[in-house]
Amino acid sequence: MHMKVINRSMGSLEWFLLIALSALWGGSFFFVEVAVDSLGPLTIVALRVGLAAVALNVIIVAMGLRMPLDRQVWTAFLGMGFLNNMIPFSLIVWGQVYITSAHASILNASTPFFTVIAAHYLTSDETLSRGRFIGVMLGIAGVIAMVGADALESINVNTLAQLAVLGAAISYACASIFGRRFRTLGCSPLVTATGQVTASAVVLIPLALVVEQPWLQPLPSREVFGAVVGLALFSTALAYILYFRILATAGATNLALVTFLIPVSAILLGTTLLGEQLEPKHLAGMLLIGLGLAAMDGRPLGLLRRKLSYSE
Repeated sequence: MHMKVINRSMGSLEWFLLIALSALWGGSFFFVEVAVDSLGPLTIVALRVGLAAVALNVIIVAMGLRMPLDRQVWTAFLGMGFLNNMIPFSLIVWGQVYITSAHASILNASTPFFTVIAAHYLTSDETLSRGRFIGVMLGIAGVIAMVGADALESINVNTLAQLAVLGAAISYACASIFGRRFRTLGCSPLVTATGQVTASAVVLIPLALVVEQPWLQPLPSREVFGAVVGLALFSTALAYILYFRILATAGATNLALVTFLIPVSAILLGTTLLGEQLEPKHLAGMLLIGLGLAAMDGRPLGLLRRKLSYSE
């Protein structure tokens, strides 16, 4: 969701939570890679949002909060769930059938670039500044470096998988714009998170049952079962809790730093536990995307300028 940008300092606790959040979200690519060989993409996503919805609703009850009953609010939950859960989760899982978790995580790091472009054209208060424009151009160059400029000459399933993950990033970007409407609906962030995940589960569970008929498949192994539980409870439910905790204490600007860290944890897990290997073009793409994110954020460049001015 898009929130008002607030500049606040980050203490040691906030940095710890930010790193933990990046590990949880980076871990989602690892969990999917473990589960995708045994379960269908829709089944994985349905289990992810279903178990996360149960966990978050339990937390809502334990905290003494109440879910709204207003039809307009639940329509918004459904729209947010469609853009923020149903589409991107499904596209990423399908994409990871054909590309590695590390590769997918780097492509997914392009989300902020699409968000900036969407905000420029769909909102009146977030224009494309020079720094953001430079960041977007670097990010696009990074994506081209990874996918390969010649990929469209002979489109294969690997190319489609990469485009699917990029489609997920675009969906996340649209969700950040759509989420602005929750400012006027009077819902707390935790209630909004619970509502969108619950709405997603209501749609995806019957869809997965009809399309993939998971009861006809062999029972998953303990490793796959553990990966699904980890994906739902840690990379979704717990991640949302940390997300809103950091947002409340450090602000949205500092929270955006998590985008720099997610590919790091995903790559470490993929290479050390799954034996994945990154090609030179993946490393080049990651470097360009990282530079683009730094240009958009502005703080790394500002810090460098201050250090240079101090040394003169």
